Amino acid sequence: MAEPKKRLTSTRSGHRRSHLALKATSLSICSQCKSPVLGHRVCPACGFYKSRDILELERIAREKEERRKKKEEKNE
Repeated sequence: MAEPKKRLTSTRSGHRRSHLALKATSLSICSQCKSPVLGHRVCPACGFYKSRDILELERIAREKEERRKKKEEKNE
């Protein structure tokens, strides 16, 4: 395995590591309730994303799936 011929200086190591720092997360403002929310995620306070009520859509999808299962059980 290759070995370095000379020791790296601390300055050179520091320059290489300068991009490894953690960046602060950027927050957006929810259009419905004006609370801070991470980008591209459903608002934890009101459940809206891109002006749509995602929690309501999930509830409707669950109910639809339950009706479909009941209908299948009835036909068997």
